[in-house]
Amino acid sequence: MSNVSYYTAEGLKKLREELNHLKDVERPNASQAIAEARDKGDLSENAEYDAAKEAQGLLELKISKMEETLANARLIDESQLDTSKVLVLSTVKLKNKANGMEMKYTLVAESEADLKSGKISVSSPIGKGLLGKEVGDTAQISVPNGKITFEILEITRD
Repeated sequence: MSNVSYYTAEGLKKLREELNHLKDVERPNASQAIAEARDKGDLSENAEYDAAKEAQGLLELKISKMEETLANARLIDESQLDTSKVLVLSTVKLKNKANGMEMKYTLVAESEADLKSGKISVSSPIGKGLLGKEVGDTAQISVPNGKITFEILEITRD
């Protein structure tokens, strides 16, 4: 079953670069480690060889999963997005109704989420709670330590 994921141009580029690094740098390193371990003698009692083979297997699995992710990746056409509602790639300015604190988040695909840079996943509790909201709406969102009520102050696209 295919799992379609949506990415920004930046996120898709990052994914391709990581896959290329695994194939062009990590894969040859894994092969080299196996060759060096093989040169150390009897393979039946060579823990270094076994570890290198296992590491290679894990690397190949990671490459395979990334190739599948890329095959199912779709680029988001930002020009087609409705700017009146909170959608993926919306930058939302919020006000916490309980303490008056204002914050700004950009909703992105799960693989591009980075809280330090203000990017939250659309599949996170806050992301899900904001989707479809408009300026002036309130969103009551369940988070692990209770409920938070936000007022939507502004929606933009960067």
